[in-house]
Amino acid sequence: MLIEGKVFPYKRKFQKLFETAGKILEEDFSKVCVSVNFVSETEIKRLNNQFRQIDKATDVLSFPNLDKNYFQRLIEFDSERNPEDEILFLGDIVICKNIAKKQAREFGHGTKREICFLALHGLLHLLGFDHIKEEEERLMKEASENTLNAMGVSR
Repeated sequence: MLIEGKVFPYKRKFQKLFETAGKILEEDFSKVCVSVNFVSETEIKRLNNQFRQIDKATDVLSFPNLDKNYFQRLIEFDSERNPEDEILFLGDIVICKNIAKKQAREFGHGTKREICFLALHGLLHLLGFDHIKEEEERLMKEASENTLNAMGVSR
């Protein structure tokens, strides 16, 4: 998976995390791209207000490029690939590192684990997962925990 954006020093960790998620979800991420960026609390609050009409800061936002449900396979979106390089752009993930650090303390685990969880959470949203309905939340949580456990990123 190609990862664009300003995510130093997490780019390699996200690369491995997303590849692990792809294996667990049985998806081919070899010609898939996602943009991940860290932003300030002010910026994520602005984005949350602009796109979700919620006037408060949040930990992570996802902006999907595809109208995909979690049960659809990426192969169904081959027509959306860039014709020049055959890359499928999933969308953008925006993470507020300051909020992630606060949440890590609250939840009693490391910042690295929290940031990885948020990046994965964002990726799952780009892949059509959600947590509004109980069954959807269960599937999303299962995919998250299986991926994080496979990576050895525990609580």
